[in-house]
Amino acid sequence: MNALPLIFGMLMGLAMLLYVLLDGYDLGVGLLMPMADRREQDTMIATIGPFWDANETWLVLGIGILLVAFPIANGLVLGALYLPVVLMLIGIIFRGAAFEFRAQALGWHRELWNGLFWFGSLLASFAQGAMLGRYVTGFEAGFGFVLFSLVTGLSLCGGYVLLGATWLIMRTRGSVRAKALFWAEWGVIWAEFALLAISIATPLMSDTVRGRWFDFPRTLPLLALPAAALAFGLLALTALRRLALGKSHRDWVPFACAVGIFVMAFLGLAYSLFPYVVMDRITFWEAAAHPSSLRFILVGVAIVVPLIVLYTVFVYLVFWGKVDAGSHD
Repeated sequence: MNALPLIFGMLMGLAMLLYVLLDGYDLGVGLLMPMADRREQDTMIATIGPFWDANETWLVLGIGILLVAFPIANGLVLGALYLPVVLMLIGIIFRGAAFEFRAQALGWHRELWNGLFWFGSLLASFAQGAMLGRYVTGFEAGFGFVLFSLVTGLSLCGGYVLLGATWLIMRTRGSVRAKALFWAEWGVIWAEFALLAISIATPLMSDTVRGRWFDFPRTLPLLALPAAALAFGLLALTALRRLALGKSHRDWVPFACAVGIFVMAFLGLAYSLFPYVVMDRITFWEAAAHPSSLRFILVGVAIVVPLIVLYTVFVYLVFWGKVDAGSHD
């Protein structure tokens, strides 16, 4: 069996996971904007200033791989997700415009752009979650499937709030950090309950997933994934309490736990979907481009991906540390 479709499938999955983790925290910061005062909002924006635009590179890479490596699936996926994709792009446009103009605006105009930054973050986050819900169910029609996509949309918003709050704990001081500790506790609870709800609902929505999850005893090792997600949540709550009481100074621990929750959820999703690039319809091998095309594309990917990784690491190293309001305006 040709291994190239599997390689590109893994690269696409990795790109989307990195996008969710990296752009997820700055979307989460945007979702938390209404809960802070003006100076705190400036500090929150400063924490994501050098990174947020580059984080979206991983989304472009993931969609690019889908387009060139799996052209059959690309038409089906983007066609079925046309509306939420448009909504996501509108949200991203609002975020981009608001991020640039808020730094120059004064008075109520600044509050307007802050509000649009929040709205764009909410719209993009919810649309991404809704797309995930539609994708997992193979784009099936019906009220139950639409409701499931709405639940996944709200769930991803909760996950992004957790990432955003724990990011702020690492990157800020004073009142923003104190509030972020509180926000992160609610984010953990939101994310864990959302993960539980989706884990219960997904087998009800898909016969394939139900068969894979409950094929005992072969699937017993799969129980390690939700157990690990729960453990990361409990560890995050413990770390947050210790930080709030001043018993620890490891501000990075809650964010690492949030990443762990997302990684466990991603692994469970990958197990549920494989080998389908479109659930119950097209496998990676059926949707893949011709092997000669994949070999040619692989050369370009082997050049581009390391450059993206190096640039990302470089930017984070240069701009790492605690920030104050206006640090990166």
